[in-house]
Amino acid sequence: MRHTLKKIFEFFLFHSRFITLLAVIGALLASIVMFIKGTVKIASALALFCKKMIGVYDAADGPEELVAFISAVDIYLFATVLLIFSMGLYELFISEIAPASRSSDTRPHWLKISSLDDLKSSLGNVILMILIVTFFEKTLTVVYHNALDLLYLGVGILLVSGALYLKAKG
Repeated sequence: MRHTLKKIFEFFLFHSRFITLLAVIGALLASIVMFIKGTVKIASALALFCKKMIGVYDAADGPEELVAFISAVDIYLFATVLLIFSMGLYELFISEIAPASRSSDTRPHWLKISSLDDLKSSLGNVILMILIVTFFEKTLTVVYHNALDLLYLGVGILLVSGALYLKAKG
């Protein structure tokens, strides 16, 4: 009797891993939405650029398009985080993603996720890039009033450089 209860419990426990499909599907759908949002951002920046080129848009040449493109990169990076998270959870809890045309040695290295630490590391790398892109985006729109503001910018750049250095060493 005890052995039968143990087998039944282990069967349900093992199959409870499929609950992670909710997170996999949710993250995948969110990733798709973010990729679409980034593409819309790019399209609107291109439209603004075209309006400026043909003289329809009379604003002074500012960094609007550049900021929009950088913002789109930021959105794409976040979409990538969601995609990696979705694929990583699927591989960890459900099954290895291995299309018939792909062998283990032709898989992208970022898709080789064998533990939660691997998943966290992959996500951490992309999140660091999101922070760097966001910092760069903010530096283009900030108004620098005095030398102290420029000093803060320099310290920020030094800290970003330090983070990239530490990431490369680690």
